[in-house]
This record gives sequence, structure tokens and C-alpha cells, in this order.
Amino acid sequence: MEFNHFLSSYFPDPAYGGHQLFADMLEQAQAADRLGYRGVTIPEHHLINILLTPSPLQMAVKVASITRHIEVVTSVAVLPIRDMRIFAGEVTQADILTDGRLVLGVGRGAFAYEIERFGVRMEETRAKFDESVEVLIALLSQEEVGWSGEYYNFEPLTIMPRPLTKPMPRMMIAVMNPPGIAACTRRGFHIQTTPLAGKRELFKYQINAHKEAKAELGTKGEHLRIMMSRVTYCAENEAEASDILARAYDYYGRFDNVFTGPGEVENGCILALPCIRSIEELEQNLLIGTPQQLIDRMAEYHEAGIDEYILSSNLGQPQSQHLDAMQRFAEEVMPHFCTSTGVKNAA
Repeated sequence: MEFNHFLSSYFPDPAYGGHQLFADMLEQAQAADRLGYRGVTIPEHHLINILLTPSPLQMAVKVASITRHIEVVTSVAVLPIRDMRIFAGEVTQADILTDGRLVLGVGRGAFAYEIERFGVRMEETRAKFDESVEVLIALLSQEEVGWSGEYYNFEPLTIMPRPLTKPMPRMMIAVMNPPGIAACTRRGFHIQTTPLAGKRELFKYQINAHKEAKAELGTKGEHLRIMMSRVTYCAENEAEASDILARAYDYYGRFDNVFTGPGEVENGCILALPCIRSIEELEQNLLIGTPQQLIDRMAEYHEAGIDEYILSSNLGQPQSQHLDAMQRFAEEVMPHFCTSTGVKNAA
């Protein structure tokens, strides 16, 4: 099991400023590169002060320019709000400028608040995503591509320049439900998933769905990876763990507001509604604890066969505290689970 650090751009107080927010993310990326993480992941969200990165490809290029080894993963680029003819060119440019370290994670979008403000109905995103994926793959991997579909109709064209990575940049599909994971695996896609703050058992169903579908493919599926994102924070002691857990309760009050709730936003700031889960439930479902506690709790993730574990640990704590936690995890927890050292290229 290898490890990836999620560059979660969260600023409950907008006075902190976008310049400092993105500077923090870049500093974390450099720390991940230095500490032996396999990669970093970059979210995409718009119009709100949680997970805010309007252009993950721009951030990926910047991260690659100041690091040497890590993979740079989008988690995820939202396809239904884009034109694939433009996006394919942007992906190609990012693939070249990251020297092939880009891993393109794509999804259909999670928050109706932002999706629908771009003129796309949330209930339409599944169908539009499915066609967009096929168009994007064709544009990246082939020349003179024409299309006649529900959302795209165009005469043959060729995206220029062509990608550095052949036949196309690595792609991962973001999907949460186990049947969807199995279906995407059978189609030959790498997988990004998360149980969010769901019950602990959910992640096992997600991993098993991937592993079973991968086994059905035989040798054709041997290269496929599954990445799992969890809120995970390596605390110095119990007191710090309690502080981070309280921050998590506030964070999820905002997250739930736009994910499953009413979408109440003022001047770009998500209102912090009461969290739908209690502190006790969050303590059970999130991985927040001391190094030894994380070693004990993460053993079941390792045994389940996760290829890469994404640590989402930005819950509004100061940057210095965040960097300390990254180093603590790398030095005291990662060695118990890492199967290798250095960065390996996935197929």
C-alpha cells in the first residue's frame, strides 16, 4: 500500500486569501515529495470555500514544476461542465508540462450548487459524463476524431499537440458505489473512491468490487489500481486528536450543506450547518489519532488490498501543524505499510 497526500484547499475564513491558500498547497506538495509519498491529489470545486481549486490542471503543472518525483493526480476534473475538445488540449498540455507525471482523475461532479450554476442539471451529469469520457479518450488516443452523440456532434478533428504519454495520459474514474466500481474496472479504468464519512464496512465492499472485477479480466487487468481517499490525520497526542476531531465536525457541517443538504452559500462561503453526524460517529468513521492508533486502524485497509491510500487531512488547522502531521505520518506510520520505495509508473 502506497500513500498520497490530498491538497485539500479549505479556508473557512476567506480573509486568509487565495494567495496563501495555494502557497500552503504547494508547500505541502514539496513536503510530500521530500517525505516519500507516491503522489499528491488535487480537487476541483468552484464558487465555494471548500475544496476550492478552479483549475486542477493549472495546479498540477505548478506542482510538477517545484517537485521531482511525485505523481500529480486530479481528484477530480469535472467533465460535464467542460467541452472535451478544449479539455483534451488542456490535458495534453498538462501531460507535457508535468513530464508525464499527470494522472487524470475524472468524475461527474458532487455538488449541485456549483454544477447547476454552470447550466448543467445534476440529474443530467451521469449521461453527460459517460459520453464525455468516451469523447475524451478518443481525442487523446486517436487522430481525426469525429463524433455524433447526444451531447457532442462534430466533424473529424485532431487535438494538437499530441500527448507525451502514449497512447494517452493515465486516467482514473471517480466512483463510490460498488456496482459502479466493478463496471468501471471491467472497462479497464483505474479507480478513485472514498466512503466519505460512511460506515466503516463500506470501504471493504468498494475494494472487493474492484478486486473481483479485476480478477475477471485476468492478465489484462493486472495493471489496474484502486485509490481510496479517507480523512486521516496523524496527531501528536490525544489532545491534538480531539482538536482535529472538533474541526472535522465543523468541516462536515459545511461539506454536508453542499453535498446532500440545501446548498446555503453566502458570498462564496458555505454556511456551517449542524453536522448530520455526531462527534462520536465521526470519531468512529474518520481516521484521526496518534501514530500507533493509525497503525492499528489502517491495518484493515492494508489487508483489504488498497493500492494507494489518499490522506485528506486539511480540516482548517494551521499550516505548520499540517506539515508536522505529514512528517509524523511519513516517519512513524508509512513504514509499516509501504511495499516499496520511490515512485513507480502505473500503466
